[in-house]
Amino acid sequence: MKDIERNLTMLCDFYELTMANGYFKCGLRDTYTYFDVFFRSNPDGGGYAVAAGLEQIISYINDLHFTERDIEFLRSKNLFDEDFLAYLADFRFDGDVWAVPEGTVIFPGEPLITVRAKAPQAQFIETYVLLQFNHQSCIATKSTRIVRAAEGRPISEFGSRRAQGADGAILGARAAYIGGCAGTACTITDEYYGVPATGTMAHSWVQMFPDEYTAFRTYCELYPNNATLLVDTYNALESGIPNAIRVFKEILEPLGIKKCGIRLDSGDITYITKKARKMLDAAGLDYCKIVVSNSLDEKIIRDIIRQGACVDAFGVGERLITSKSSPVFGGVYKLCAIEDADGNIIPKIKISENTAKITTPHFKKVYRLYNRENGKAEADLICLHNEEIDDSGAIEIFDPIYTWKRKVLENVKAVPLLEPIFVGGKQVYTVPDISESRRRCAEQLDSMWDEVLRWENPHNYYVDLSEKLWNIKNDMLRKLRNKT
Repeated sequence: MKDIERNLTMLCDFYELTMANGYFKCGLRDTYTYFDVFFRSNPDGGGYAVAAGLEQIISYINDLHFTERDIEFLRSKNLFDEDFLAYLADFRFDGDVWAVPEGTVIFPGEPLITVRAKAPQAQFIETYVLLQFNHQSCIATKSTRIVRAAEGRPISEFGSRRAQGADGAILGARAAYIGGCAGTACTITDEYYGVPATGTMAHSWVQMFPDEYTAFRTYCELYPNNATLLVDTYNALESGIPNAIRVFKEILEPLGIKKCGIRLDSGDITYITKKARKMLDAAGLDYCKIVVSNSLDEKIIRDIIRQGACVDAFGVGERLITSKSSPVFGGVYKLCAIEDADGNIIPKIKISENTAKITTPHFKKVYRLYNRENGKAEADLICLHNEEIDDSGAIEIFDPIYTWKRKVLENVKAVPLLEPIFVGGKQVYTVPDISESRRRCAEQLDSMWDEVLRWENPHNYYVDLSEKLWNIKNDMLRKLRNKT
């Protein structure tokens, strides 16, 4: 069946539409609302996460509209007023959006995207905003963990065939590159986003020829400048590596080409790579790289490096593209304020017996506090939207949950995290090249203390409130307690 053109405005939870219709009927269609996107816990028990997906969110908001087909479909549900459907025919997003740039290191509890828009508009975009933010942030975070585990060895993303659908493969590879991967096997991600596509051969190439030597020789003759040979179709140590050495000596060495490699996709990686390195070096091919794949993740990579494996690069597939060990990011989209008819901002809060699910009310902004001496991030401070932070002296921050926990930071520089993306429905943000987002991620990770980045029991990075915001939140909680 031929694909129909998709209008992603309808990629929303159905209750967004029923609520929007209700707002329309109740006279709330023009009420401005404030929603925050944030998440509650770091993936894999780590100390941080990485933001990604903003470019796709921007494209979606720019194209937000309902087609005649969409409206006819909604009419067929017999739930929606005709006045509401007529409103949808001319629907456009004319609100404001602030967000952290892609590649920003982020932490639980802080607003990472803030939407100010009329109630129906703000509701419509919730599902897609969370879809992109959650998916790509999940993969970007996993990528940073795997890249860090490799200790400088390049990581190629190999997971397209195991991704959850086409968008999972394409945008997952994009997010993995932001997180630090050197390239991808997904060709279309290179075409669309400029993520370098890499790859040479599968086992089927070797099997197509009468013997392994002929398969390797033919490939090197065709692609002498891109020769990484898969050596474990039959037996890596007995035939694969010896045949690769023979072909490199016969075809590449006379051409003066030293860019070559072998790839292992099975077996005892540590044992075989140690043997392979000795064999290659003994043949005068000390420049030949050893690439390893086969269901890898950060834990396996760390283990084989500790065991002394001789590996120059890794290909990581299913456990990266699906973030297998922690596949759900858990970002949420919560109302934090509305505006009355006079433009006054009225804070809103959600409470729960689970303190982690109590939201922080009001229209807010976030500062990252950097140590002026070493450039390390000390804490993030959530403030009221119109609150200016004086970083010329000491800054007192307040724990958002525990009333008795306060911290004083000195000699820090306050840098705002959220940037304006849309103002009055117009895009005011220039989307950076993906390589810039990748650089940003690396720089942000460098600004984190080792205690935040460590693998086991990472330090709990401070995300605290200003005194004004802390007082507002606690006053609201106290009043709600008194009512109950």
